Amino acid sequence: MPISSHRGSYELNLALAGLDPASPQFATEAVALLLSTARSVGASDLHVQPTAEGLDIRHRMDGVLQPMALLPSKVAPNIVARLKVLAHLLTYRTDVPQEGRIPSQPGQAECRVSTFPTLLGERVVVRFFAEPGRLLDLDQLGLHDDLLESLQFALVETSGLIVLSGPAGSGKTTTLYACLRALANSSAGHRCLVSLEDPIEAAVEGVVQAQVNPTAGLTLESGLRSLLRQDPEVIAVGEIRDPSTAEMAFQAALTGHLVLTTLHAGSASGAIGRLAEMGIEPYLLRSGLRAVLALRLVRRLCHVCSRSIHADDPEMLGLPLASARVALGCDACRGTGYQGRIPIAELLLPGQSAVARAVLDRADVDRIEAAAVSSGMVRLWNRASMAVASGMTSPAEVRRVLGLQTPNEND
Repeated sequence: MPISSHRGSYELNLALAGLDPASPQFATEAVALLLSTARSVGASDLHVQPTAEGLDIRHRMDGVLQPMALLPSKVAPNIVARLKVLAHLLTYRTDVPQEGRIPSQPGQAECRVSTFPTLLGERVVVRFFAEPGRLLDLDQLGLHDDLLESLQFALVETSGLIVLSGPAGSGKTTTLYACLRALANSSAGHRCLVSLEDPIEAAVEGVVQAQVNPTAGLTLESGLRSLLRQDPEVIAVGEIRDPSTAEMAFQAALTGHLVLTTLHAGSASGAIGRLAEMGIEPYLLRSGLRAVLALRLVRRLCHVCSRSIHADDPEMLGLPLASARVALGCDACRGTGYQGRIPIAELLLPGQSAVARAVLDRADVDRIEAAAVSSGMVRLWNRASMAVASGMTSPAEVRRVLGLQTPNEND
């Protein structure tokens, strides 16, 4: 079978090459192999993309897509159909997007399957959820000591809203679950912890978890309103997406509940700006918010093959540092130059006087950030520069994650 051996994992291609495409079991065996390989290498997502050349198989590893294999176009419909069968989707509907789940198996967590019709056929993405035994505790996240201490202090509060912000894939959900685990462990069953998620990605012991079901009328807003009548003390809302959910979250936070949630925003001050755009009044932001933690994940340099560069090296990419290390690639890191990821984060505390004044004055995001920095907040760029200076990541990785903006001179 003509599989592209030069484009991806040698082991996966070798195993696929051993399958008979004429066999009635080919799709079943191939899909099982694709899923097991993705899990074994720690991929967060499996992408099955129809192209003019064939069915392109890629893994998202440490936040970056990696080519793995190329299957012939003629097997594409059967591969997609098998994934849809596992996820209990309609195999005969190829003209509309569908979403489903592959149920958990012994030793394996659930996966989410999403299909989408394209010009060359259906595209499928499989998201692998973390197994309960692989959930991290707060002190395992890799946060700087000062950030960890401040976050733990915020979790001791009995009311208020803690927001975890960042783009998709920045570690928000992992951190949210770590916070819930910490609260469940510290309360020893004496506090009622509930969550409303879309979707539930992992079971957390000691937390009553519920999943939204829009077709049945259970939305984030309506579910949160109902949860307030369930006598909770801690509420986790999977994500604030709209003004009505934001309003309900603040109502809960101001009526004696500790509320944890996530929000898509580029920075901690940007999260406050987004909430203001959703119609949350400044006095509510000032009174209700306890902390905003903005997160990013950067790949950690391979300790075997990275090399050193100096300030005048083009690979420094304008970062104001005397030296740094950059990725090369070896067998230990599968040629990527990186192994695993580390968080960089900034923590904004709205209760600090300068920040509170800026919020109450309806200041823009830049002024709120300046107030937070003057009150001691260490910005994402500072944390990233510290990670580069310590040899944990590279200038190229920081630019990939934070973009091409230039850090301020005082960074």
